[in-house]
Amino acid sequence: MDFLVASPKDMERRGLASGSFDAVIVSGDAYVDHPSFGAALIGRWLEAHGYQVAILARPDPDDPEVFRMFGKPRLAFLVTAGALDSMVSSYTANKKPRSHDEYAPGGDRSLCLRADGTIGKSKLGRVNARPDRAAIVYSNLCRQAYKGVPIILGGIEASLRRLAHYDYWSDTVRRSMLLDAKADLLLYGMAERQILEVMEKLAQASKADSSTGHASGAVGTEVDLRGIRGTVWAVHASKFEQALAAAPQPWTEVLPAFEEIQPDTDEGRRAFARSFKIQYRNTDPWSAKRLIEPCGDRFVIQEPPEFPLSREELDKVYELPYQRAWHPMYGPFGGVPALSEVKFSLVSSRGCFGACSFCALAFHEGRVVTSRSIDSIVREAQSFARMPDFKGYIHDVGGPTANFRAPACTKMAQKGACIDRRCLAPTPCANLEVDHSEYRELLKRLRSLPGIKKVFIRSGIRFDYLMLDRDRGFFRDLVEHHISGQLKVAPEHVSDRVLELMGKPPHTTFDRFAKSFRRLNTELGKKQYLVPYFISSHPGATLEDALELALYLKDFGFVPDQIQDFYPTPGTLSTAMWRASMNPLDGSPVYVPRGAKERALQRALLQFSKPENHEMVREALRMLGRTDLIGRGHECLVPPAHPSA
Repeated sequence: MDFLVASPKDMERRGLASGSFDAVIVSGDAYVDHPSFGAALIGRWLEAHGYQVAILARPDPDDPEVFRMFGKPRLAFLVTAGALDSMVSSYTANKKPRSHDEYAPGGDRSLCLRADGTIGKSKLGRVNARPDRAAIVYSNLCRQAYKGVPIILGGIEASLRRLAHYDYWSDTVRRSMLLDAKADLLLYGMAERQILEVMEKLAQASKADSSTGHASGAVGTEVDLRGIRGTVWAVHASKFEQALAAAPQPWTEVLPAFEEIQPDTDEGRRAFARSFKIQYRNTDPWSAKRLIEPCGDRFVIQEPPEFPLSREELDKVYELPYQRAWHPMYGPFGGVPALSEVKFSLVSSRGCFGACSFCALAFHEGRVVTSRSIDSIVREAQSFARMPDFKGYIHDVGGPTANFRAPACTKMAQKGACIDRRCLAPTPCANLEVDHSEYRELLKRLRSLPGIKKVFIRSGIRFDYLMLDRDRGFFRDLVEHHISGQLKVAPEHVSDRVLELMGKPPHTTFDRFAKSFRRLNTELGKKQYLVPYFISSHPGATLEDALELALYLKDFGFVPDQIQDFYPTPGTLSTAMWRASMNPLDGSPVYVPRGAKERALQRALLQFSKPENHEMVREALRMLGRTDLIGRGHECLVPPAHPSA
């Protein structure tokens, strides 16, 4: 197999003419043919089902001509911003431009695909060739290139902006991306099933056009794409009742109108919280209703989520003929940096019932965990040994949470996730079924393969779930076989009040885990260390909480090199708290550390040992009335400002 068509040279080599493609996938990322990259996965999935697909990867956002590179697609433009929300890709949590883009050729964010098929700077010489809210920009350029061709949005950016949402970078509530992009349909979640149903309907409409002599470009106005699970569509108010009658859905709920949730007022924030709560309660395929959001003279309709793929379907998706490499056109630029982290990693599962408040997985992949078969994963690992640059090390075996491979309980497997209860936090559900046996078997099989020297686990380990397992076999296997000196874990904070808002277990759980980890290392004669991750300035976290965490870190003997400032990205419960200054699930008020100064002070406290932070730490301690922690004693966090002090 070869790469999917991604350049004029590819077309020429295969003898394909302009206009030969059923779909053109437009992505903000450089093309890497690997299942961890959504454009490649969807492209290979469509190819496997008989569609001719081209990938327009990281196109020049200043030149509509590049969108004509492969000719007019027969069925649709499939538009995604890329593996990340374009705003997250381009800006830090403090809204500063990033200097590097892992998904760009050579990591150089100024590079893009130009109309002549070469890689270089954009027509207007942008510093960053990935436009803000890229899915909107690309949709407009597709329309300029070929009017009348259906535009289908997908990927993480569109998925989490499918309804009205808080946009941190503009500090406003924006309407559905479907409306701003003027697209025909938006696919949310992991869209393998939806895209096939959409493409089949478009293909049928195209055949009907051909048989009646209609122009193929009219297909977008004639085909009915309503009523497909895992999609969002819009209709003018004048046609609303007719549209609903044509696509009946027994269970429906109306959200507060965009005009209600958009104002930055107490009433607007309360309405935003109400809207988010309804959305949060409707993320599970088994129980979700159709949601209707009025917006001006339009109605945005979200169909219930699509059901997760079966194990057999997941195996098929991940065993498609990926090249597991970046496209050769990026060779002169050193390739695509994002590949290095995942090239020799294995995806074993999807979904996460952990339900952390700051994570958007519930809105995108869902809470029901599904996994690939052991045999499928082993076959993929065996393929590594045939690759010339494989050194014998599998970098990761996991998913959103490495040690989740099945639904949390029998009820979840049969009827979906509970609407009003989390599985693990603040306390574990009595029905939770903790079992690492299949994951252990998978890891054992991988370790025994010829050519495999070491199998690491670098995905997040949910340590509270691990600690609930009465069989300590997996914990021992983890410490003995699967750590490369350091194990990254995410306790996130030490304040139990903040942890509860985060959807995390009480801090004592991490302490018990850390103690057990140290004991196992001693028993096995290992010198391995925990690298805990923490979030500063999360909703609910005060300066006092940051000091509590700083003192804990001092006692723990670890000061992190990097701290993640809370990043209010679309689609998370924490972001809704940030916007509304309340917990949408129960209406309780939540303190929000919004100002840049307080965020900087909290971050400085967590990295108190860095000399460049000392003045800010002293300022924070003075504000808190804890000048006793300024000095040269063992109990102090920072030295005084002057030697004479």
